[in-house]
Amino acid sequence: MTQYLTEREVRGIAEYARIGLSGEELSEMTVDLNNIIETLQSIKQLDLEGVEPTFHPIGSLSNVMREDVETESFTQQVALENAPKQQDGSFLIPSILGEGGDA
Repeated sequence: MTQYLTEREVRGIAEYARIGLSGEELSEMTVDLNNIIETLQSIKQLDLEGVEPTFHPIGSLSNVMREDVETESFTQQVALENAPKQQDGSFLIPSILGEGGDA
């Protein structure tokens, strides 16, 4: 199999992407990336003369967002009905930093 990338180049890519790789992982990643590139080489054999680039898989679709329409929402009381604990009209949750009261 052709080697498209060396371990040195893969190490550089990993450092650029801020990915820490051990020596074994670097070797495995080099093999994996070279296999991926080898698999994609068949694309070079396709006749793409006159084929316009596609920038969106659905063609000329430009906006898939719905209109932002204001609708009625839950009242505070309804929103808190199923809360296991609440305090002063708010959800009461355990402290994630280990400080504060027992919730």
